[in-house]
Amino acid sequence: MFTLMSDPEPPSSARDRHHVLDRLLPALVWPLLGVSALWLVAAVQWLTGISYVWLGVFPRTLTGLPGVVTAPLIHESWNHLLANTAPLLGLGIIAMYGYPRATRQAVPLIWILSGLGVWLLGRASFHIGISGLTHGLMFFVVMIGLLRRDVVSIALALIVALLFGGMASGVVPREPAVSFEYHLFGAIAGILSAVALHRLDPKLPEKEHERAPPDDDGPPDGGTADTNPWIGTPDNDEDRNRRD
Repeated sequence: MFTLMSDPEPPSSARDRHHVLDRLLPALVWPLLGVSALWLVAAVQWLTGISYVWLGVFPRTLTGLPGVVTAPLIHESWNHLLANTAPLLGLGIIAMYGYPRATRQAVPLIWILSGLGVWLLGRASFHIGISGLTHGLMFFVVMIGLLRRDVVSIALALIVALLFGGMASGVVPREPAVSFEYHLFGAIAGILSAVALHRLDPKLPEKEHERAPPDDDGPPDGGTADTNPWIGTPDNDEDRNRRD
């Protein structure tokens, strides 16, 4: 009796896959937790029949200043929350996958800076909703792609532009009941966060065929039998575990 053995997987491919999985799980978990928190607040508001709009940002008043922290958690209706759920999930997953370290710092920055911008310059009304953060994340990912210009960053920026680019029109006044101020200052905060944090995360590993060719002083073609077929260097443990 015998079993058919397949070719061994290149060690670098296994490491790359584990690296991707290590990023993917938190990228899924944190946005899901954030959306769940918003739906929990909305459920409490619906069950109690109490409106929490007063927790929003009311510009240039001391009583409206705490809304900088609480306003993104409050939504006027289920439709309002539904409209913000998909962008928060999608943009949160993309940002956390591509730039986990930068995103963990960018989210509170966008949250606070967008609220402060509304408090300083917004119209005299209560401003609520998570859309300041979603607009901030959209501009954050696109701006990082422009600044880093590696393959993964550009790809993520293009995905965001294709899926959520229409949100950019929200930074100008369109509907009286919509807080374009939150969108505008969220976008500004996202750009500023990208400029400040775009170097925080290392690049994702590239595929073997995308890496630069070996130096000219490497082993010639048709080398000796101890050449490793996967990485083209002598087959010993020290060289096998080294990566650029």
